[in-house]
Amino acid sequence: MISTTTGSSMDVSTPSAERRRLKQLISELAVVRGKVTLSSGTEADYYIDLRRVTLHHEASRLVGRVMMRLLDDAGIDYVAAGGLTMGADPVGSAIMHAAHDQGRAVDSYVVRKQQKSYGMGRQVEGPGVEGRKVVVLEDTSTTGGSALTAVEAVRNAGGLVQAVAVIVDRDTGAREHIEDTAGVPYLYAFSKSDLGLD
Repeated sequence: MISTTTGSSMDVSTPSAERRRLKQLISELAVVRGKVTLSSGTEADYYIDLRRVTLHHEASRLVGRVMMRLLDDAGIDYVAAGGLTMGADPVGSAIMHAAHDQGRAVDSYVVRKQQKSYGMGRQVEGPGVEGRKVVVLEDTSTTGGSALTAVEAVRNAGGLVQAVAVIVDRDTGAREHIEDTAGVPYLYAFSKSDLGLD
């Protein structure tokens, strides 16, 4: 049993219960109503601040399990998961820990927004991705720009990108843009309609 934000408890011992609980936490913690300007420059009537979920003591564990199951169900073969800092960082860590709990070895990595001009001059940090099958992550995506930046950096570092996966898809064209540009599947755990945001 895992305690909820209201102090009661909920059994999240099954995959479907984990998914329901994560959806509840996203709705309670991450969805902010009101006019906002997104990073793409477009306006929306709500904002999904998924760092309120990916960095939450309970939700983080569920993010790892739900995202790993999403990738497994799609048949994606990978040994590392990460993406552009900072939205992808806690998602990659959550998958890494969820995999470890199941006896699986999945590394995480972080993509800098720009290549370092000092030290080793790397843009992709963490265990090397060269020659390895990897997944590019993002918490949510509007246009797909952040994920595509990560895909390019990982490919430049020799990584073999198998898919892009996000927690919440805003249904604003990211999927089409990523699949057309990167040529890899785009997966998401929840749609905006799943969260009642239509």
